Parts: sequence; structure tokens; C-alpha cells
Amino acid sequence: MDPPLHVDPRARKAVFIVAMLLCLSPAMGPPLALLLGLVLALTIGDPFARWNHTATGWLLQASVVGLGFGMNLHHAMAAGKDGLVFTVSSIMLTLLFGWFLAKRLRVDGISAFLISSGTAICGGSAIAAVSPIVQADRKQMTVALGTVFILNSVALLIFPLLGHLLHMTQHQFGLWCAIAIHDTSSVVGAAAAFGEEALQVATTVKLERALWIVPLSLITALVMKGGGKVKMPWFIGLFIGAMVFSSYFPQYQVVYEWLTLAAKRGLTLTLFLIGASLTLGTMRSVGVKPMVLGILLWILISVMSLIAILGVG
Repeated sequence: MDPPLHVDPRARKAVFIVAMLLCLSPAMGPPLALLLGLVLALTIGDPFARWNHTATGWLLQASVVGLGFGMNLHHAMAAGKDGLVFTVSSIMLTLLFGWFLAKRLRVDGISAFLISSGTAICGGSAIAAVSPIVQADRKQMTVALGTVFILNSVALLIFPLLGHLLHMTQHQFGLWCAIAIHDTSSVVGAAAAFGEEALQVATTVKLERALWIVPLSLITALVMKGGGKVKMPWFIGLFIGAMVFSSYFPQYQVVYEWLTLAAKRGLTLTLFLIGASLTLGTMRSVGVKPMVLGILLWILISVMSLIAILGVG
């Protein structure tokens, strides 16, 4: 679908290149970068749409690995331990509630399972992992990815505001982000906007949560007998390796600081590219019932995890 404003192709590319360079500067924060990408997508369109998805995936993974150099292994282990109970219980509850709501809303089973999986674990990554196993078609994948994508964008903008309004601590907010926001990019972006400790907690717990893609994929393959392969999120291993290396070789602290700074700038650029890929066509393709399912699941996991976190925090 063509964008509303007809702009010379060279001018569109120039505007996007300037915007991307701006995202690499300290003046641009993650929420603002997402908003800028969204505004450009809905006005002049993305001139690099053909490469956007691939570039976003690689840039996000590289940025997450880079963030590992700025984290302490022992602090991360403590954060991961705190988030384990929330992770297991929220995944099971979300999948069960998703199945229940899908029956009432009459959303087709595969689309509902994809949306539930994306909400329960890690958004687009979980959807991409289980889609070939359940043999989802292109429309079902588009609906699920579009639903999660739209809600991710909203979460990145409103979660930091809610965290401040509720006077949450850095640890509480980081844990809440990791559980209640779908994709790793939006989790890290929201946590980075809240504070450094929140960023460390959110990244560690979210990546621990992402590992549940593997057992979910295996169980799905056994139950539904699909023909797809189970994929391991390899970049999580590199993230752990970076964290271990920086913790046991502190003499290279200056290098770690530069790598962490580059990772944060890369994440901001990632969120700009994500915003730039959210088109009117994507929003229209979702449909009312799948979006209602996604919103209800998101509210469930957000409210229940918030109550649990504030109750124990």
C-alpha cells in the first residue's frame, strides 16, 4: 500500500538516512525513535522496506549481545532467579487463558495459539518459532505478528509512564517489563527509558524467558505433529558469554563501556526500524477479534504480574 504523501524516492531515502543517524545520537531515546519511525512509515513510507525485517533482526540480536558486556553475572543470576517463578506461572496461565478466550471469540485455533505464544514468551520470536511447527499460513502469521507488533509499540510508550506513576523501583519495573511486554526490543527499550538497573533486570529475565521457546516448540511438535524444526535462539548464548567475560575480566572495562554504548544506540535504531515497518496495511490486516484476543491477554499478564510484583516487592 502506498503512503499518503508522494515524495521523490531520493528524498525519502535522504530523510530516512538522516533519521537513522539521529537515532545513533544521544539525543534520541528508544520511545521517541519508535514514534519517529511510525510517523515516517505512515506519511512517506519506508524506502528500505525490502531489507527492514532482516536488518532489524540482526541489529537487535547484536545489540542484545553488546548489552551483555555491561552486566554483572552475579547480579544477573539473582535477577533471573527472582523472575523464574513469574516466568513459568505466567507462561502457563497465558496459554490457558488464550485457549479459553479464543473459543469465546471464535478466533481460529492456529492464529490464537500464535498470539498466545507471542504474548506468553517473547513476541515475534516465539511466533516465528512455532509457526512452521503448526503449519501456519501467511495470513495467520501476519495476523499474529501484527497484533503483537502493535501492542509492543503501545507498551514501549506507556510502560515507563505507568512505572513512574506507580512509584515502582528499578528492580520491580525491570521484572514487570520482562514479563508483560512481548518482544525483547520493546522490553529493553522501555527498561532503558526507566533506568540502568531496570535495564539489567529486564534484559536478563526476558532472555531467560525467551529460552522457553525451545520447550514450547518441542511440546507443540509432539502435540500437533507439525513438520517444522525447533530453533534455538543462539544469540542468548552469546549474551551470556559476553556477561561472563566482562564479569571475570574487569580490566577491559573501558572497552565494555564502548560496546555497551554502541549496543544501546543499536537498540534505539532497531526500534526506529520497527516503527518504520508498522504500516496501515499491517494494522488493517489484523482484524477485530484477534486484536481483542491480544489485548485481553496482554491486560491479563500485565495486571496479574504487576499485582504479584508489587505484592512481593
